[in-house]
Amino acid sequence: MSNTASILDKNGVMVRSMHPKKFAMWLFIISVVMVFISLTSAYIVKKAEGDWLLIDFPKMFNVTSILIVMSSASLHFAYISAKQNNLFRIRLGVVVTGVLALAFIVGQYLSWRELVAQDVFFVGNPAGSFIYIFTGLHVAHLVGGVVFLGIVLVNAFRYKVHSKSMAQIEMCATYWHFLGGLWLYLYLFLILNN
Repeated sequence: MSNTASILDKNGVMVRSMHPKKFAMWLFIISVVMVFISLTSAYIVKKAEGDWLLIDFPKMFNVTSILIVMSSASLHFAYISAKQNNLFRIRLGVVVTGVLALAFIVGQYLSWRELVAQDVFFVGNPAGSFIYIFTGLHVAHLVGGVVFLGIVLVNAFRYKVHSKSMAQIEMCATYWHFLGGLWLYLYLFLILNN
């Protein structure tokens, strides 16, 4: 996925440029990374203060990790299909990604229920609070990704997603892969720092 293009300026000099919407998306991704870096730093500092609850992480986290990886693969399938102008496979890939995303959200809800069954609540020990904050913020960003998937799907049915119009599906795939990587990072971080 190319995020930059070469163009000639008024003096005939080759310059690099980026689609303005892609640039805005990258700024958004950087801001999300900064938020989660701040939260993981706060987690480490707060844990060092003591009085930290050891939590058995919900088994559903394993399932949601698999779902997010599968959804990333299905969206990449849609992206490749767009490069090949295969409209049916674009739509199929985006729909499968959306279904897997909804399954991920349901899985996170079930994970929260598992936490409640262990008497781990949002309010109480900071260990539990951080888990809810990490997973809740990730789900919020994923819901935004689902909205983006819906826009791409509508445009795929309007024949606006194809090899000569790749910006939207490239942006969606980049954001989606970022969300997948972010979830895997958070899950590993929580396991290694429990």
